[in-house]
Amino acid sequence: MADLIGPAAAADAVAAALLGGLDPESCPPRSAIEVPGGGELLLMPAASGTYAGVKIAGVAPGNQARGLPRITGSYLLLDGPTLRPLALLDGAALTTLRTPAVSALALRHLAPAGRPLRLVLFGSGPQAYGHLEATLAVRELVEVVVVARDRGRAEELAAYAGTLGPAARTGTPKEVADADLVICCTTAREPLFDGRLVGPGATVVAVGSHEPTARETDTALVRRAAVYVESRAAALREAGDLLVPEAEGAIGPGHISGTLADLVGGRIPAGGPRSCPQLFKSVGMAWEDLAVAVALYEAAGV
Repeated sequence: MADLIGPAAAADAVAAALLGGLDPESCPPRSAIEVPGGGELLLMPAASGTYAGVKIAGVAPGNQARGLPRITGSYLLLDGPTLRPLALLDGAALTTLRTPAVSALALRHLAPAGRPLRLVLFGSGPQAYGHLEATLAVRELVEVVVVARDRGRAEELAAYAGTLGPAARTGTPKEVADADLVICCTTAREPLFDGRLVGPGATVVAVGSHEPTARETDTALVRRAAVYVESRAAALREAGDLLVPEAEGAIGPGHISGTLADLVGGRIPAGGPRSCPQLFKSVGMAWEDLAVAVALYEAAGV
């Protein structure tokens, strides 16, 4: 898929959908079905005036021990007016492109510009690789610090990052204290680092969970950060990074500062000095899959 469009073009496609009037708040929620012994089956439909589509994704935590991908699935793209099938895409590959593209779009508006940045990247799987490439597509990096449970995989990702230009190495969670960017793309269910260490000018992106009881960031960070989401409704339904602090009484539903649509539409000023960390929490939404799938289909010239 990266042969057809890269992360910057995919981010452009997501932005174009928002600028075209798509309302993420009206996007239907994902359906989730537990599969005994297998994990979770997700169904994510979306439609625009010209196209429709649906992603069927499997999340199988036990696949890693089998030497198989944790995320599986397919994406069916349809013609909008006739609902005639147009293309069948690899759902996991689409997600690996779409999620970093959404993060890159948020970083265009939230991350410091005009100077090389230091990135602390949590994770070592496909999303970590995708987010590294997407970040480099929108910002210059001077250093990448990889933090992951599997030291060998962390070292592999750091070595790959070094081939892309910035200095790169493995590190520890405490290094968020000196980071300009912190990106979390893990399967963690508990906070990855002490949010009190994150500097006021830093931007944090968390994409690893869409479960209301799982989170990658802690209450300390969420309480002091300006929080942005793809959709208020989706975040208040699925984002454990926000729902756990709310359950603790640390924040309220009004703590969300804005949405991706607000940023793209210019309703929230971008850039300039920041008095607190900026947190973008993504749960992944079906309209994003559709926007990127359409961009891929049209780039292929089928």
